[in-house]
Amino acid sequence: MNHVWGLLAHPEREMRDISQENETLSHHYVHHVLLMALIPVISAFIGTTQIGWRIGDSQPEPLTLSVALGLAVLFYALMLVGVAVMGRIIWWMARDYPHRPSLNRCRVFAGYVATPIFISGLVALYPLVWLCVLAGAMALLYTGYLLYRGIPPFLNIDREEGLRFTSTTLAIGVLVLEALLALTVLLWGYGLSLF
Repeated sequence: MNHVWGLLAHPEREMRDISQENETLSHHYVHHVLLMALIPVISAFIGTTQIGWRIGDSQPEPLTLSVALGLAVLFYALMLVGVAVMGRIIWWMARDYPHRPSLNRCRVFAGYVATPIFISGLVALYPLVWLCVLAGAMALLYTGYLLYRGIPPFLNIDREEGLRFTSTTLAIGVLVLEALLALTVLLWGYGLSLF
């Protein structure tokens, strides 16, 4: 958790520090990813049970506690899977670099890069679709910036090569994010009857 403020206040220095650490995957998940992923889950749980989703001019539709709890567990699992998948993508894309980090280090890196997306989940406390989309887009832009600043020291490559790597990784990441969002929409739209 000590890197969260640094990623927001001075990202270049913080990404350089992260790339020099030898943090284990289990330590990183327990002390960062599992906690940070709770931010959007708890926010969405509170927002959807207390206020409800409002789409357009319609009345808000709050969810029951049991439905919201089931969806929260699924949402949490999807975010953890998303971080693991992005770590694997970074590891796979780094296959041709001489200083290729291990798969676990790539997953640690992906967990730190996902920090803005986790924090943007705070807006789900007041679940307006347009507000959540806006916050998610801004978080995605900042995530791209963290990738751009973090990839060169992480892979020990120059900025130009880092830009190409970041662009490709971000494009694949957006596809993964869209697939997870589509799955979430299906769960929210059609999976409610399961609970």
